[in-house]
Amino acid sequence: MISKETIDKVFETARVEEVIGDFVVLKKSGSNFKGLSPFSDERTPSFMVSPVKQIWKDFSTGKGGSAVSFLMEHEHFSYPEAIKYLAKKYNIEIEETERTDEQKEAANERESMYLVSEYARDYFHKTMLNSEQGKAIGLSYFKERGFTAATIEKFELGYNPDQWDAFTSEAIRQGYKLDYLEKTGLSIVKEEKQFDRFKGRVMFPIHSMSGRVLGFGGRILDSSKKAAKYLNSPESDIYHKSKVLYGIYYAKQSIAKEDNCYLVEGYTDVIQMVQSGIENVVSSSGTALTPEQIRLVNRLTKNITVLFDGDAAGQRAALRGIDLILEQGMNVKVCSFPEGEDPDSFSRKHSKEEIVAFFDENAKDFIQYKANLLVKEAAGDPIKKADTVRDMVESISKIPDAIKQEIYVQECARIMEVSETVLYNTLAQILKKDKKETVKQDRGNQSPPPEYMSVVPDEMPNAVEKVNVLYELERKLIESLLLYGQVEEDFEDLVLKENEDGSLELEPIIHKARVFEKIYLDLQDDEVEFTNDLFKVLYGKIVAQMHLDNNFQVQNFINELAPEEASEISNIILNDEKYELHRWDTREVYVRKKDTSVGQFVTETVLSLRKYLITEKIKELMNQTKDSTDNKEIIKDILDYQSLNTLLGNKLGRVLSV
Repeated sequence: MISKETIDKVFETARVEEVIGDFVVLKKSGSNFKGLSPFSDERTPSFMVSPVKQIWKDFSTGKGGSAVSFLMEHEHFSYPEAIKYLAKKYNIEIEETERTDEQKEAANERESMYLVSEYARDYFHKTMLNSEQGKAIGLSYFKERGFTAATIEKFELGYNPDQWDAFTSEAIRQGYKLDYLEKTGLSIVKEEKQFDRFKGRVMFPIHSMSGRVLGFGGRILDSSKKAAKYLNSPESDIYHKSKVLYGIYYAKQSIAKEDNCYLVEGYTDVIQMVQSGIENVVSSSGTALTPEQIRLVNRLTKNITVLFDGDAAGQRAALRGIDLILEQGMNVKVCSFPEGEDPDSFSRKHSKEEIVAFFDENAKDFIQYKANLLVKEAAGDPIKKADTVRDMVESISKIPDAIKQEIYVQECARIMEVSETVLYNTLAQILKKDKKETVKQDRGNQSPPPEYMSVVPDEMPNAVEKVNVLYELERKLIESLLLYGQVEEDFEDLVLKENEDGSLELEPIIHKARVFEKIYLDLQDDEVEFTNDLFKVLYGKIVAQMHLDNNFQVQNFINELAPEEASEISNIILNDEKYELHRWDTREVYVRKKDTSVGQFVTETVLSLRKYLITEKIKELMNQTKDSTDNKEIIKDILDYQSLNTLLGNKLGRVLSV
């Protein structure tokens, strides 16, 4: 593990504006920088970087955080990969915590396997470009496929000579151990002999999400040989084919930006489409699609468009992967090419604009695609039609989202001319049979279709309003803590007292306190807890850190948070800059600067929360009177709460008018 000292040094040294400036064109805007979002297509800048607070916020997508979280979002690095990237950028030596001998050996072995794989990539690439055999066979093949020199360089394509041990012998001469050559599958060892696994093949390096070489795909060019046309690296400690997608390293940014991923079958399909300008494309490398591969895409987008050949085999292959994609909660479309075409050949013959237009016109939602395909097979046969309907409902049952399920049931009913009730009953039967615990958990908290719901429409607006009010008040409290937590202010506390005529009144008492102490004690006294789970976590962490550290700094605090928490902190802190970003002042829309009256802002928020909770308590008591014959005590409580509510309302009105 990377030592805490190294991580702390990285955070202290890295400047968010410098890190992001390597990827986004930033322009000065007051004390901040602004630019176009790297996560969406836009013409008006909605991306803000704060050098003072060392955070960033993308108002178009809601993402935000520190320099590390930007790299995790934009480059899709893991946390350690982001730290290592920054350490390299700022020339910081990476220290690792003490590990056991077994851990060190395992880490060293994996790193050695990576180094061997990277050497192999360079060897195959240089051999193809520089040797006579490589140019005559390997390079010629790729040029015949229409690949340009730039494309060949980008994908680091190569060639392994048609000799038994050309690569293995050279690697050993260069100091690489035969043990690691064998473990990566690059070399095959039998007794005293060793030879190349990929003898006489053109080579396709397979990269991880972060760009490390995991393994290879090799294609044989001599059709007379009795060998597999394509050969992949065997499973190893660094290469697990079920968890890898070819091209994901090159496609990740485009997939996130386009919010869609094209899924194809082969290496050349990916390369040809990228060369044509369609960059958000990956391949399952000829293997059956797996849940792990789909989850890789799910980190980048919720939308997959499956591209398959126009023949029957290609169409059936499309159907096999649909249910797996649906199970991951993703949206899937399917697009078939004309008979005899595949993504590779089609991309060679058409421009980017023509390819995009074809996808837009021919990509069908999975239910439409499946219906069109299966209905043709079941034409005129009632039994086959029934099987087709059940097959479609089987796919719908894989969807974890109940709302999407309902929409697809309606669509299926329309296409197949079957009643929705019958389809819902069939869906219920299928779900009942499914014993998988994961499906039970996915569906556990979801509502059934409308036929089985008992919601009173008139009650729904009140429920929505209640959630929204609490959310805004809790968010304002978090904002108060982040912006002014350590500020010391004079606060007016309201103590409830009974006056001479027996009525209640609030007596003000002035005392000095830091903002976080004021909020913490008020919530403790009122026994108030946050209802929003994320705010509850953030509140606990902020208050705990402020108790420990009198010099609390947001830019240091945010470095310790999970990405979701860091994003929400950025959103709250840079909320005012959103108005500055869009220059609302030029349209005579002015935003109040809350730091002009910290005490007023905090007091207003706490009073508003108290008043809201008391109002809810009054509603609760009034509901109790409906079920009780003796309401004297309840009515007395209601009157007391109403009296207190009036006092709080008057006090809140005075605060707001200051």
